[in-house]
Amino acid sequence: MVWTELTEGLAEALRAVGLFTPERLQRLELAIPREPGHGDWTTNLALVLAKEVGRPPRALAEALAAAFPRDGGPIGAIEVAGPGFLNFRYGERFLEALAARIRREDERFGTSDHGRQVPILVEYVSANPTGPLNVVSARAAAVGASLVRLLQAIGHRAEGEFYVNDAGNQVDLLGESVAARFAESIGVPRPFPAEGYRGAYVGEIARELPPAEARAALDRKDGVAWFRQQALERVLASQRRDLDAYGGVFSRWARESEIHASHAVEKTLAELEARGMTYRALRPEVAPADRPPSWEEAGEPLAEATFLRTARFGDDQDRVVQKSGGAPTYLLPDIAYHRDKRARGFRHAIDLWGPDHHGYVPRMKAALQALGLEPDFLQVLIVQQVNLLSGGQPVKMSKRAGEFVTLRDLMEDVGADCAKFFFLMRSTGAHLDFDLDLARRQNDENPAYYVQYAHARIASVLRFAGERGLTPSEDAGTPGGEPRFAAPEEQALLRRLAAFPEVVRGAALAREPHRIPAYLMETAAEFHRFYHACRVVTEDLERSRARLELVDATRVVIRNGLALMGVSAPDRMSRAEEAA
Repeated sequence: MVWTELTEGLAEALRAVGLFTPERLQRLELAIPREPGHGDWTTNLALVLAKEVGRPPRALAEALAAAFPRDGGPIGAIEVAGPGFLNFRYGERFLEALAARIRREDERFGTSDHGRQVPILVEYVSANPTGPLNVVSARAAAVGASLVRLLQAIGHRAEGEFYVNDAGNQVDLLGESVAARFAESIGVPRPFPAEGYRGAYVGEIARELPPAEARAALDRKDGVAWFRQQALERVLASQRRDLDAYGGVFSRWARESEIHASHAVEKTLAELEARGMTYRALRPEVAPADRPPSWEEAGEPLAEATFLRTARFGDDQDRVVQKSGGAPTYLLPDIAYHRDKRARGFRHAIDLWGPDHHGYVPRMKAALQALGLEPDFLQVLIVQQVNLLSGGQPVKMSKRAGEFVTLRDLMEDVGADCAKFFFLMRSTGAHLDFDLDLARRQNDENPAYYVQYAHARIASVLRFAGERGLTPSEDAGTPGGEPRFAAPEEQALLRRLAAFPEVVRGAALAREPHRIPAYLMETAAEFHRFYHACRVVTEDLERSRARLELVDATRVVIRNGLALMGVSAPDRMSRAEEAA
């Protein structure tokens, strides 16, 4: 990829001027400028190094430009701009051969081995198994699945995982709620739990239960456990069905109950104790002023507790991990689960959490460092709130769930492809206003439709050409011959296609899947400009075949980009059969 060749070329240039060190090369930043006048790639390396090496930045930039190897690679010209920027421009031969290369690499175009098979686990959605998935979970599912694909595309051994919190009071409440609804359905008095789940889906679960077994469970002291298990499995099955239909990528559904059953929680506490990271304390009359431990963290007043020294690793206070009677707080099983992730060989863990968990991030990272895990092992991405709008007004009610819009509702309304595209358009950490009216439109105002339509239009052009016996060129042009792609619109489209591998790499490394739809919208716009300016199928057979090659290369890039988002690339749409 171009990024690799530029990096290697600048390393050679640094050696030539006697300034190379691995540390200096690591500070190299390469970017694709927004303004075409600034070249196809740019770097401020000379500005970064100038003071350190005692040389004027512009003079250093000129020396690096002169020493940069010219061996027929992708770069044709290097310019020194401003106070010392290096701007690189693609060579004619590189651009001439690009379309053929893209078609040859096909699904591999945009991929790389940058990650060198380092294993990464992406845990996402992990919604409580107490009801249907909502729109925040839908957003997390779109982001998580896309991130797994992006990491795989740059050479990481990445997997997705769903963590089922099935060991807490919330699942108990679900079981009690379902039991109450079943009792109600057969006329048996049973109080509904004050904090129970009142959505319509609870009644649906109750109606699905085998009547004889449910009646028997009502009469048993331990009957709630039966309702709990029945409800849990039905909710999980429903969540699995919805995520499968939506395109979730999960290698494993891990369960908190399995963590407890394996005694991983006790082993984790013992390991923390062996490392000297815990202490037992009595509640003082007056809390110390210097980073006091939180006695309210466990959700109940405690006279005595076991604390973890998280303040030592950047948390604002030490945290309770074990209550007076020996029961763990919610933090300890979470530590055990992440310990298990590392034990399974994952070098990095990326967790996608909801906006209400923002304050939990520093204590979790501190807890894992107390356990001895690498400071960069855990990265948490906060998936911000989603506001659904229709007619400019917030949408609050769901025909099925009673009090929230579900993932299933959204897929039935706008389709999985459009939902994912809209969720991925904005940065994960930014609030999202999801315009249902816009998502329902089948025209160019809808960004998802606009990009998919570009792919369908290309397929239409290729069909039109094929019916006339025309196929794309199979060569990369003749060195020294007439340029095959001389029109400004052809050049602009080629440069846009050339950027795709770097967009993929950058999106994966920054954990920012929203870069992909942004790139695809720009590429679709560039293709439409080319399409309207440059007739593809003409009486000039060689030019037609060359342009068909460029068109087909654009199809490959758009398809590959949509695939990273989990969005389909249709060959036919309502307006795609326009004249080629």
